[in-house]
Amino acid sequence: MIRLVHPDDAADIVAIYNHYITQTTVTFEVVPLTVSEMLGRITHISQDYPFLVYEEGGKVQGYCYAHPWKEREAYRYTLETTIYLSPSCVGQGIGRQLMQELIMKCHQLPCHALIACITAENTASCDFHTQLGFLPVSRFKEVGQKFGRWLDVVDYELLL
Repeated sequence: MIRLVHPDDAADIVAIYNHYITQTTVTFEVVPLTVSEMLGRITHISQDYPFLVYEEGGKVQGYCYAHPWKEREAYRYTLETTIYLSPSCVGQGIGRQLMQELIMKCHQLPCHALIACITAENTASCDFHTQLGFLPVSRFKEVGQKFGRWLDVVDYELLL
């Protein structure tokens, strides 16, 4: 079931996200978050932008949200998307369902463009976004370092 996030989802969400922080280069964060820190993010983002979760058996198995891409006023109609799934749920179509719902909700906002900022070596995410209609628009070489490696970032854009 896809629904809007609740504050009590913070523990499930931080468990999903911390896996990606500690085990992958998918996110450039390097220090795991606390439940309190995640709750703060949920509260801040969900007050103005869509923040969705996929719940199964009373547990959040994935989440996605939109948030400002940049802070300057001229960028106010462009949002960045974020999506993470429990590793056990990857490849089951949950991500597609979540993102399609997020895109629909962004259509209802004063939003013109969605940006997905992806670690370039995360080809599964690049392919996923392409299948949703996002197009590659930029590549930044060696802008992040994690696990002792320099990493490229690519941006994908979907015009609404």
